[in-house]
Amino acid sequence: MIHTIRNARIVTVNDEFLGQMSYEDGYIHDVASDHQGLTGTDWGGDYLLPGLVEIHTDNLEKHLMPRPKVSWPILPAIAAHDAQIAASGITTVLDAIAVGDIDTDSMRMKTLHASIAGLRTAADAGMLRADHFLHLRLELAEPDLISLFSPFLKDDRLKLVSLMDHTPGQRQWTDMHHYRVYVTGKRGWSNEKVDGMLDHLLERQQTNAATNRREVVRLCRESTHPIPLATHDDTTIEHVTEGIEEGVTMSEFPTTMDAARAAHQYKLKIIMGAPNVVRGGSHSGNVSALELAKHGLLDVLSSDYVPASLLHAAFLLQSQGFSLSRAIATVASNPATLLGLRDRGDIANGLRADFIRVRLIENFPVILGVWRAGRQIA
Repeated sequence: MIHTIRNARIVTVNDEFLGQMSYEDGYIHDVASDHQGLTGTDWGGDYLLPGLVEIHTDNLEKHLMPRPKVSWPILPAIAAHDAQIAASGITTVLDAIAVGDIDTDSMRMKTLHASIAGLRTAADAGMLRADHFLHLRLELAEPDLISLFSPFLKDDRLKLVSLMDHTPGQRQWTDMHHYRVYVTGKRGWSNEKVDGMLDHLLERQQTNAATNRREVVRLCRESTHPIPLATHDDTTIEHVTEGIEEGVTMSEFPTTMDAARAAHQYKLKIIMGAPNVVRGGSHSGNVSALELAKHGLLDVLSSDYVPASLLHAAFLLQSQGFSLSRAIATVASNPATLLGLRDRGDIANGLRADFIRVRLIENFPVILGVWRAGRQIA
């Protein structure tokens, strides 16, 4: 059965126009600027946008651990996470799951295998609204990193691996004041624990990070299916060039203008946090995503820790000279292309019917409906 939507403001990769779209059997059948037809559902001029593609969110962790040291059952946590993702207009999501941690008492270590297995169970049971893939965030200073990571190399859901080092005093945490605010707030550490951990964390990094990094890069290069690599929190030009030599294709959350310029020069795709855009700056005191956008140094937005920020941030990019088409591309077609998901990310004939209905209310984009493969999921 063919479904038609008319009188919608359609935003594609290259254009924005008032028109209509038809879809059938989960795929877009026709897109046209003619909106005068009498048949079909009248959207009254609301936006028709592609379903959003989220490349990096740790939102699942918040549902698995709703309070410091409080664990939640796996499947209920996944269901709540998935519902929040869908309600945010995200039809394809890479669940960014940490492998290793800076805290030896972290609950991440206890939920790693269970959460990945739970996502498979939930998908097989048909309980997920969005399309879920994996983004494994590898903490390079973790002593057991390789044994923790290796079992997932052949998982067909693995679409991205990022190389992280959250040792305080460098990269994201160059500013130790911001580091203390973060770990005392989110992790519930005391200042005494922070002081006691610093030497240990530095020693762990010096012992493990370089060796683990080389082995991870080798494993990903030799994998039976391509696994894109991203660097994380690049701060210096040297951080960027190190990634280039390893075959990295993305720079996630560069923390300085110099690092972002170097990433752009070497043709790495630059990913920045949507919360950074919405807040008008980084919560860690690093470079502003809006500043990078203004200089043409932004390719993809990620909701990171606030799923609802993704669409909001895309609309805010217009303040930096982005057309709406270019802005929406940062949360749809650009990440889809980077991940090799060429059947989604745009409103075009033959693509999967992943789309959202959006209305601006006082310049804030409100999501009125979400469809994945032609089926309404929110």
